[in-house]
Parts: sequence; structure tokens; C-alpha cells
Amino acid sequence: MLRVTPDRPWPLQDTAAIRRIEQAAAAALPPHTLMQRAGLSVARLALAVAPHARTVWVACGPGNNGGDGFEAALHLKQWGKEVIVTLAGDPSRAPEDARRSLERARDAGVVFGAAPPTWDFAVDALLGIGASRTAEGLLLECIRGLNDSGAGVLAVDVPSGLNADTGVGVTHVSATHTVSLVALKPGLFTAGGRDAAGSIWVDDLGITAPDGGCTARLVAPPALRHRPHASHKGTHGDVAVIGGAPGMTGAALLAARAALHHGAGRVFVGLLASGAPPLDAGQPDLMVRDTASLALAHAAVACGCGGGDAVRDLLPRVLGESRDLVLDADALNAIASDSQLQALLEARGRRGRPTVLTPHPLEAARLLGTGTGRVQGNRLTAARQLADRFGCTVVLKGSGTVVADAAGTWINPTGNAKLAIAGTGDVLAGMIAAHLAAGASAADAACASVYLHGQAADRWPADVPLTAAALAAAG
Repeated sequence: MLRVTPDRPWPLQDTAAIRRIEQAAAAALPPHTLMQRAGLSVARLALAVAPHARTVWVACGPGNNGGDGFEAALHLKQWGKEVIVTLAGDPSRAPEDARRSLERARDAGVVFGAAPPTWDFAVDALLGIGASRTAEGLLLECIRGLNDSGAGVLAVDVPSGLNADTGVGVTHVSATHTVSLVALKPGLFTAGGRDAAGSIWVDDLGITAPDGGCTARLVAPPALRHRPHASHKGTHGDVAVIGGAPGMTGAALLAARAALHHGAGRVFVGLLASGAPPLDAGQPDLMVRDTASLALAHAAVACGCGGGDAVRDLLPRVLGESRDLVLDADALNAIASDSQLQALLEARGRRGRPTVLTPHPLEAARLLGTGTGRVQGNRLTAARQLADRFGCTVVLKGSGTVVADAAGTWINPTGNAKLAIAGTGDVLAGMIAAHLAAGASAADAACASVYLHGQAADRWPADVPLTAAALAAAG
């Protein structure tokens, strides 16, 4: 068993893949082996994270997830804990393995009944990865009891009520710990999963997943870029930022500052506001230029940051000439409402020009012609649909930012709610452009940037407010 930390590209498997892995393993092992291994794993982790807990409440559903809970209760009882199991379901309808584990727990003297009035620790074994039922009756009471207790809760596989593939769940358990069995699930790391899962652990139960890859991976820490002594500003690439319509010049300047602080050799800024100052007094090494003079064919371009309606007329040139391109904010909104611009973006994708789209959920919904709820309902699918349609790399921002292209899907494990302020998206666009300018592929630039962007927020001092300007300078 391992605790999941953002130090490697952990593989993630969706429900369909987990079922295939489990079926292959069950065919090769003696009956009931996987459930016994799962229950022992849960019990060991419960003992490790709550060693002094005396009373343990185990809330079990009628399926295989409940069977894992019965097995865990058996071990915790044998190790001297006062264990009370509440069975929220009809045991006569339980799968064969779950019924066997129920009998084993009863034979071991485990007490079954209502939730105790108080407990020191709880195990959530109510619903598994394939659960689609709406919580009601005793099941709903158990979920509410787990959430209202204030005590530690260990969720088995996923917090009950949370979709293992999407991280969506209206009524779900909010756990302090989750042990993901067989493999990690995508829903633990995006949408509501990050808040619901607590600290995450994984136990493969001794199963080697068959060849065939994985559903997605966590973004891994990027390698440090080596800057040779024998280099100059041209070696590290040019970034051109286009944006900053009237009243929004700060957005473009934030993107430009971020590009500079993340290693771009030179950063040019084409501001769309007439009469904009020719100099960023706070960052004089940025070179403010008329947009017509920007050499887009030789730069990594970040377009749209605070662009307003003014960016629309520049997009045909930007889409056609830019060597590498990051499209953000108002550039995405303009494309979403203009079929000709969509056709130009699709043509750019067919030519293989490195392009990164950085929508938040509403912008992604506009590009897909759907609603924000549908995007947030399955963030991985939405990002893949955009990547497939436009032939580009997509960064779908939010809790557990999703990066997708034709080659794969990644979920970023870093970041927190401190980033939920104006301007941080502009900073991210500038960071991605800087990595593109240095020669990174679109996917590598996107993954490195979202990781470092989130990591900066994770490392930010608790007593210091995070601002986009400070984040831009934190390279």
C-alpha cells in the first residue's frame, strides 16, 4: 500500500478498466481471495491512521464494497477494537463473496446494529465504484451520519456516492482518507473528488494490471530545465502576448510577466487598448509593441488574455501565422461564436501546429455548444472532445485540471482554492507560452505549467494572501 503524493505519473483506471482487471485476477485466484485481501488492506490502514481509536463504526452496503467492510470489521474485532457494523441493504441480495464475508464477520463475533451514539473512527463501505443508485433510507442516514460525526472516516475505494470516473456526486461521503483498491480512479482527483477523498492511498492487492495502458495519469513534476552557460536570450525563445483590451490591460501584463519569470528569453506585449502606456513600469523588461509589428511566426503566442471583443479581428492572423499558440479567455469566446474561426482552428490542428486551449468550464461549454453542467459532469470526456475536434492540447481548468490531447489524458494533482481569484488563468497562459518558447511539446508545456502553477499555490505561506501578480513573479 502506498500513499499517493504528487511525485510521479500515477496511472488511473476508470470503472470499466477496473472491472476487466478484477475479472482477470479473479479467474486466476482462489474464490473470495480479492475480497479478503481488500478487507485486510482496509483494516490495516484504519489501524495505521487511527491507532488509538477504540470504537469503530463500519457502515456497509449490500454489494462487494460492503463485503470489503465486513472483512475489515472482522480483522479490527480480532485486533481488540470495539466494532459495530451497520448493514444498509438486504443481505439476501448481496453477491456471493459479500455473503461469505458477512458470515465470516458474524462468526468472529462482530456486532451488527444501528450506528453507535459515538465512535472514534469510521469505515465507509456503503457503495462501490459502479454504484449509480440514489441514496435514500438507511443508506442516506449512514452517509449523513458519517459526514456529521466530526470523526475520521476511511472510504473504501471511493467515498460513497462519488462517481469513480468523474468525481461527481450530489450526496456523497466526505472522507478524511480513501484507500483505492486495485488501481487509482480518476474521480478521486478532479471535480468534487479532491474535496471528498481526503488523503488518498492505493493498494493493488497483489494484482498486476494487464497490458493496455491506463485511462489517464496524474501529471508528474516537470524536470528542471537546464540553461547552458553558453546561451543567450534568443536561445530560450520569444513569447508574444496579445490581449489587454480597454480596462483589461492587466490581464495581458500578468501573462507576459509570468512568461518572463518562467524562462522566456524575450517577451513582447501587444496591447489592444488604444493609448496604452508603452512601458510596464513594474516590469520594464517587457517590450510593449503594436500588435501589427509582432513576429508571430517566430514566437510562442499567448492570445486572448483580457482581449475583449477587440481580439476577434486579430484571430485569423494569429491562427494562421503563430508558430506555437496558447488560446485563452476572450480568444476562446470569440472562436466559440464564430464558425469561420472554428474552421481556422481546426485547419491549424490538421497542420500539426502546436496549439493549447485553456478554457475554464464555461468557456469549454461554449466551445462544445453545451452547458457548464455537462462539462463538469464529465471533465475528462469534455477535454477529450475538445482535443479531438480541434486537433490540439486542451487544459480544462478547475479542481483537478485536466490536460488532454490525441495521445492521452492527464489530471493535475497540485493546486488549491487560493487560485480561485482573478488573473491566475492569465498567469497560466503565460507560463505555457514560456515552455512552448523553450521548445517543449504542447502537452509537455501544458502539463509542466499546470503542475508548477498549482505547486506555487500549495507552497504559498498560509498567512500571506495570494495574488495573481505575486503568482506571476513566483517562477
